[in-house]
Amino acid sequence: MISPSSLIMAVDSTLSSAVGASVSEKDAKALQFIEEMTKNVDSVQERILGEILSRNADTEYLKRFQLNGATDRDTFKSKVPVVTYEDLQPEIQRIANGDKSPILSSHPISEFLTSSGTSAGERKLMPTIHEELNRRQLLYSLLMPVMNLYVPGLDKGKGLYFLFIKAETKTPGGLLARPVLTSYYKSDHFKSRPYDPFNVYTSPNETILCPDSIQSMYAQMLCGLIMREEVLRVGAVFASGLLKAIRFLQVNWKQFAHDIETGTLNPKVTDPSVRECMSKILKPNPELAAFITKECSEENWECIITRIWPNTKYLDVIVTGAMAQYIPTLEYYSGGLPMACTMYASSECYFGLNLKPMCKPSEVSYTIMPNMAYFEFLPHDDSSAQDSSRDSPPRLVDLADLEVGKEYELIVTTYAGLCRYRVGDILRVTGFHNAAPQFRFIRRKNVLLSIDFDKTDESELQQAIENASVLLKEFNTSVVEYTSYADTKQIPGHYVIYWELFVKDAANAPTDEVLSQCCFQMEESLNVVYRQCRVADSIGPLEIRVVKNGTFEELMDYAISRGASINQYKVPRCVSFTPIMELLDSRVVSKHFSPALPHWTPERRR
Repeated sequence: MISPSSLIMAVDSTLSSAVGASVSEKDAKALQFIEEMTKNVDSVQERILGEILSRNADTEYLKRFQLNGATDRDTFKSKVPVVTYEDLQPEIQRIANGDKSPILSSHPISEFLTSSGTSAGERKLMPTIHEELNRRQLLYSLLMPVMNLYVPGLDKGKGLYFLFIKAETKTPGGLLARPVLTSYYKSDHFKSRPYDPFNVYTSPNETILCPDSIQSMYAQMLCGLIMREEVLRVGAVFASGLLKAIRFLQVNWKQFAHDIETGTLNPKVTDPSVRECMSKILKPNPELAAFITKECSEENWECIITRIWPNTKYLDVIVTGAMAQYIPTLEYYSGGLPMACTMYASSECYFGLNLKPMCKPSEVSYTIMPNMAYFEFLPHDDSSAQDSSRDSPPRLVDLADLEVGKEYELIVTTYAGLCRYRVGDILRVTGFHNAAPQFRFIRRKNVLLSIDFDKTDESELQQAIENASVLLKEFNTSVVEYTSYADTKQIPGHYVIYWELFVKDAANAPTDEVLSQCCFQMEESLNVVYRQCRVADSIGPLEIRVVKNGTFEELMDYAISRGASINQYKVPRCVSFTPIMELLDSRVVSKHFSPALPHWTPERRR
């Protein structure tokens, strides 16, 4: 068995100073696997591509490009085009409609994993095969061995994680369509997972698998309160989810205290399996109820996480990309606890993990594991990023050939049949672990606004504003300019849209009610993911702030004073720079909010 000290040095030179009294045999095997994969990146990638192409050689999609059995990289790159979801949509729709022939994959498509919306506002359907669960489970199995090098004693307590399933539908052909985490939580890989002292949750499976998100949240929070002294880490998938849980505690703490004092569960929790499992956990505890009342009744909620869960060592949440906006709020509630971003994944593919999970959020870099899929990278500063086509394939770079400091768009080829697929993530290479590049997630391509799972791009925002502007026509009023930002100062966060209006007749200006309806019309125009988050109260009502005439000219003057070219200046469609925000807010003449929830129902797949 490899010694603990050599393993720490092997995983990363900086880990030699990490805390780690001993490394178990199980952890040693996991860490050794990481070393083997990251030392042999190029050969592993070559093998993975060969396996994918060999296995899927007789699929309709690959036969279209006349590979004639070739599995080498040069032939693959010269003949198979780089594609977007829209390019694959006809094939995906055929599978969804019940066509069981080998269209994309030689293995049967087991289900679809739903991703963020298309330009038409529907969720994307990502095909997957059953064995992908094994690959996801493999990546999950690597997380704690790395974390154990930095944080000792995690086997001596539990994790309070707020995990939820979401609505699922069936396609016309009968295949399930659901988010990737819902698929995982409902799988035997999760439900029947073997006992692992490093991965014990306060939440029973029944509470996580409850389809009613409010009942699920209630039961999970109640379990966390009851086991408060056993909790060593607190987390959710995204930072926004953890803040939603804190907000839920703020609203419901009196009922939690009542339940704990009396040992009886809130009758609003009606799910039979949840009630049954909670009956084994919830016992009368007046002392704990008094403590919760004392802490939660105080107006100041600073450090509330460490006040209620005093043994918490870190927060386990994603705070990269759009989620970085929540870092100050999490620091306030946690008293500055470390925030661990442990892995990098999407509906298309699970990619890799963070080998320095206790680093600062601004320093998070992920190491892509070369066994997960075949990876290529499109230089983001390359003109081919915009001009790629089937006839002129863009210049893509292999995983082993990337350069530190450069930004790339991620392209994947998966066992499930996605070939040279543009994921849409922009990554910056920060360094290497052995031969494996390490990446900082920069942003989603083209995304302007995001609060929770929603992703709104510029064209979608523009269309929503155009639809809302129709309501202004009878008042001879039009939107002169606009910009936006995601306001996360309160929970839940919400979209703020700044409008500068041209009102031809002040005596016939649009009323407050009309402008509120404009907010509602914008929400109705946004994609299904946004509307679902609104209905689920993960996003607050959209707000329009009307600014004084001339405000956007002042904005341009400010940009020019900071060095922008007057010839090339464009109004930013999303802002976050504090001086610009202050300028805009100082010119606001009225504020308006959406008066109702937008329409959302679980999608029916055509």
